[in-house]
This record gives sequence, structure tokens and C-alpha cells, in this order.
Amino acid sequence: MSPTITTSSEANGNVSAATARAAASAAASAEAAGPQPVTMAKALNTALADAMHADSSVLVFGEDVGLLGGVFRITDGLTATFGEQRCFDTPLAESGIVGMAVGMAINGMRPVIEMQFDAFAYPAFEQIVSHVAKMHNRTKGAVKLPLVIRIPYGGGIGGVEHHCDSSESYYAHTAGLKVYTPATVADGYRMLREAIDSDDPVIFMEPKKMYWTKDQVDLGELRRLHAEGATTGRTSEGRAAVARPGTDATLIAYGPSVPTALAAAEAAALEGRSLEVIDVRTIVPFDDATVCASVRKTGRAVVIAEAHGFASVSSEIVARVQERCFHYLAAPIRRVTGFDVPYPAPKLEKYYLPGVDRILDAVDDLQWEN
Repeated sequence: MSPTITTSSEANGNVSAATARAAASAAASAEAAGPQPVTMAKALNTALADAMHADSSVLVFGEDVGLLGGVFRITDGLTATFGEQRCFDTPLAESGIVGMAVGMAINGMRPVIEMQFDAFAYPAFEQIVSHVAKMHNRTKGAVKLPLVIRIPYGGGIGGVEHHCDSSESYYAHTAGLKVYTPATVADGYRMLREAIDSDDPVIFMEPKKMYWTKDQVDLGELRRLHAEGATTGRTSEGRAAVARPGTDATLIAYGPSVPTALAAAEAAALEGRSLEVIDVRTIVPFDDATVCASVRKTGRAVVIAEAHGFASVSSEIVARVQERCFHYLAAPIRRVTGFDVPYPAPKLEKYYLPGVDRILDAVDDLQWEN
């Protein structure tokens, strides 16, 4: 059974002065260190710790997130630093985890919960659709639900059934939810801090195969920029990024598909084609302006996603771009997605996931001949 939740002041009192000083010292060292190799896992862990330091109403809980630090170690050290009142383990009951988080959010807390794997979240789907997504509307805006549901998702780790899935379309289709999915280490920190700050519920989709990727990142600078953005209102929400500029065609991707799109653009450059790569970043809200500006410039587009293609986020992107860019298109928009079959066994994963060759084949099919 999880510990009884106390007030924020009582929870803070469980953290010793020595631990707090050590955490502050570590944060100061990070700020002074400048750019360093940082993994996505470390960026997310730092974002959680910084959010918990900044706001005593932020709580973290889920299956094995306490002493173990989570299956992927994203919550490592949080219980030691903040105590079991603010980072704790729950029973193996996803519906109960989400239901408890809803009650906490209604009562002024900011819970951040972890669904251990993407398909593990399905038992909680009724809570998410019926209550998390609808509470604000149901109460005519009187009740806010500042709740973040972290979901490791996608393939690329050789996981078995229920451990690798791409469930983003379910959440994107559900009105009342925001859906974020970072594709870079810096965005992992930046977007998770913004999700926790949001007064609306956020489904935070973390590409699990990218947890161990490294970028040169200045965590201290990201911390400073977040504080500045909180004051000025600047956020990543609803803002796609041009991950690689190009002129001949646009590759539109999000989350785990962004590195694959970048690799395809690099390979295409060796063949003399300039491909622009757009990182969607937040599926909901969607940045039509940035995506369509790129497609209007290049006249051709390929949408890339690991999820099934039928009735998917990739389907929605194609529809939105076609509606807004029809007279600029030199060829029909193509998609490269996971196949419309249940997620395969680990040894077959490489055939299921979109790869560079499949993307380049789609690019070749963009009617280059006049």
C-alpha cells in the first residue's frame, strides 16, 4: 500500500536539510558545467527533480518508481531526495493510479504518474477518457486537472508484446488531452517541465528507444530558459521544429521517428536530394503553420511514424496538410508507418518499424518526373 499523502509542508519536512543542500549543490554544479553529454533519461530525471524542487505540490508515483527508480530509471533518486511522501510506489493497478491522480489534481496537487510501458496503460484508458479528458469541460472550467501521464512508448528495444506499442492515436483522438512527444534530449527536459506546469492534463509520450541517446546539453541553461519562459509565456507547446532544412521534399515525423527521418535525409543528401525534416513535438496541439510552411516550400511530403497507418496520427497529418497545401503539392503525400498488424516478436521488429530504405523508397515515389 502506498504511503498516506500529507500536506506539502509535511512532505517537505521529510527531506533532511543535508539532502536538500546536496541537491542544491548538485544543481549549481550542473549550471556551472556548461554543455555536457546528457542522455534523454537524465534530462527527464532532472526535469522531474527540478519541478519537484520548484513546486511542493508536484508528486511522482507509479509502479516501481520509488526505490527502484522506474524500469528505465527515469525516477532514480527522487525518493531519496524528496521522501516517500512525494515519490512513491503504487499497487499494480493502472486504473487506480490514474483515478487517485485525478483526485489529487482536483485537490490542488500536480501529480506526475508513470505507466510502466505503453500497453500497460490500457487498463486505465476508461479513467483517462471519461474523467481526465472531460473534467474541465464537465465542470464548465471550474475544475482544472494539472496532471501528467508519462508513457514510455514505441519500439526499438526488442520488447515483447505489451512492452512495445505506439498508442498515441488513442490519446490524440480524445478531446481534452494534450499529447507531447520529445525527440531530442533538450526537448525531453524542456517539454516535461512545461507539461508539469500546464493546468491541463498532458499525455507525455517518451520514446523508450531514445532513453539512452546522448546530446551535448547545458542543463543549467535549460533550467534558466524554463524559468524565463514561465515568466514570458514562451513554450514549446504547439510549436514544431525544423530539425533539418531542405528544399526538395519534407519529411514529417515525431518522437522515435525523428532520428530515422534525419538518417534518411542524410542518406538522400548523398544522392543529391535535399530533404527538410520537421519534428512535430506536440501532436496536440498541432502546429499547422510550421508544417505547412515547409510543404508549401518543397511541394512534396512524406509522413513517418512507428504506429499503424490506418486511422492514425499520420492519417490526420496527411489530411491537414492536403487541406491547407493542395495547390502547392507536386505529388500525393506519402506515408511510411508500422504495418497494420499487432506488434511483432522482437526478431521481426526491424521489418515492422519504418527504416531509411522504406523512407527513401517513398521519396522516390513522389513523382519527380514532369
